[in-house]
Amino acid sequence: MSEQFDPKQYQIVACAIRYIRDNAANQPELREIAATVGLSEHYLQRTFSAWAGISPKRFLQYLTKEHAKQALQQSSDTLSAALDAGLSGSGRLHDLMISCEAMTPGEIKSGGLGVTLNYGIASTPFGLALFGWTERGLCYLAFLDADKDGRLQELFNQWPNASTAEDNQYADLLARKIFPGTPQPGKLHLLLRGTNFQIKVWEALLNTEQGQFLSYSQLAGIAGSPKAQRAIGSAVAANNIGYLIPCHRVIRETGESGNYRWGAERKQAIHLWENGSKSTSEK
Repeated sequence: MSEQFDPKQYQIVACAIRYIRDNAANQPELREIAATVGLSEHYLQRTFSAWAGISPKRFLQYLTKEHAKQALQQSSDTLSAALDAGLSGSGRLHDLMISCEAMTPGEIKSGGLGVTLNYGIASTPFGLALFGWTERGLCYLAFLDADKDGRLQELFNQWPNASTAEDNQYADLLARKIFPGTPQPGKLHLLLRGTNFQIKVWEALLNTEQGQFLSYSQLAGIAGSPKAQRAIGSAVAANNIGYLIPCHRVIRETGESGNYRWGAERKQAIHLWENGSKSTSEK
């Protein structure tokens, strides 16, 4: 597993996020948050800021519905530009260029016959994650809590006839590439398994920007199906490649963060991480 990311650090941040989120209406002080996670104010401030790039107090501002609604409004111009330019099917994550291709119906039907499915577990800024990939690209990225066996079975069920090979060392390399301490130029190819509609939605998400929020209706618009919000929600929920296909950027029209396949706290942790990284890059 990668030594670059300390799982304990994420656990501290996740616990703080949980308390801040549950008590946001009362605007909790740093001492209250620190007491909840069992740390001194100084240590929590240092740990939280080092991980996120912003302070707990600043994060509290990001949790308000007013901030989220403003971010949704600001997205409108960006999304309009994306519609005018057309979707390219590739996006930018820091300096990492993401490209993707879809599995064919025949490949899906064969269940991965003749394919070697590689998998491994590595540390990320958001806890441990399970990675799955073939020679054609990364096909799976799921964050883990106490559900390692379930996630492994989910991955294997998608490739029932494939040969499997565990490779934690390469998973660690993938984690370092996707979540670098210092962004580095590079390329990463994704192998998508889904319906034509789902893939269209995921490609639309790949064209969003770091720290951006968009609503289900906005996503429906850039995916070319403005009246298909329910189907859009299903496509977002079916995403098997966490973070890289940024379904975490989709929130409710009300400004509420909403659900997330890998946990509501982790979703807000990613929001925090992206906003902190964005603030740092803009300085």
